[in-house]
Amino acid sequence: MKKVKYFYNTQTLKYEKLVTSVRVKVFRVVGFLSAAIVTGFLFLAVSFKFLDSPREKTLRHDLAAMNERYEALQSNMKEVKGQLTELQRRDNDIYRVIFEASPIPDSSRAGARSEEQLVQDEYANNSDIVKSTGILLQELLHRITVQERSYKEIDDLVKNKQKMLASIPAIQPVSNKELKRIASGFGYRIDPIYKTEKYHSGLDFAAPAGTPIYATGDGTVEDASQAAVGYGNHVLINHGYGYKTMYGHMLKIKVHDGEVVKRGEVIGWVGSTGKSTGPHCHYEVIKNGEKVDPVYFFFSDLTPDQFDEMLKIARSGNQSFD
Repeated sequence: MKKVKYFYNTQTLKYEKLVTSVRVKVFRVVGFLSAAIVTGFLFLAVSFKFLDSPREKTLRHDLAAMNERYEALQSNMKEVKGQLTELQRRDNDIYRVIFEASPIPDSSRAGARSEEQLVQDEYANNSDIVKSTGILLQELLHRITVQERSYKEIDDLVKNKQKMLASIPAIQPVSNKELKRIASGFGYRIDPIYKTEKYHSGLDFAAPAGTPIYATGDGTVEDASQAAVGYGNHVLINHGYGYKTMYGHMLKIKVHDGEVVKRGEVIGWVGSTGKSTGPHCHYEVIKNGEKVDPVYFFFSDLTPDQFDEMLKIARSGNQSFD
């Protein structure tokens, strides 16, 4: 049974029945609904901010796992890049030096990177992770490709090493087991005719006329000429790999232009032709167009003690024969 409410009317001094108008009832219902809706929205807002839905929990877990895998991938890529850098250093500083091959510059190893890629690297954010990782992988792959080509080139050099070793000058041009035939060394010496200091671009081996002169490495005769001045009768041998040797003042030449010779083969005989003051063989080693000290190219002909003795003799500041 519905309760009836009364109120005391001070004007009539009587208790009268309380009657609520329809308008007031509507306002009360609307107010209640509005408060309920606002409360619901506030509850949802708090829930969305501080409480995760099952799907959000799954996504957060997946994102954390992806971040861990990405960090591990970055660490592994840095380790691979460090190992590759060490291989590149060995390639340039050891392997290519041994075989006298030009080092590969790092710009060629890294490859050309576009300006857009560089901007992406500089201003990278979370959305650029995949792009930056892809760029790093491309660089690593390019470096690996260049390194593979380099090792193939070195492999070819290894296969040709025996031929190269046979071609590089490695013995003395005349028999000199007792090391008594070097009359003048490489560098500034006294000219025998003008008696002034002059640059001597080879070694003079004094020997009796007719003493055999040997090719110091495999090669092809580039020039076998007879002349009354300068080096007189002389032979120039091209050994390949940037090396040439010249033998001057011969009494007689045994070889001819274009002839292929082997190390130890007789190419002529000691004489005193051209600008010379006595029978001797003027011997030069030319590497990549530059005349170098021949004393360092007797490694197949001398023991370490003999080499030390040879250095002392060659460096004495005496008068040359030509």
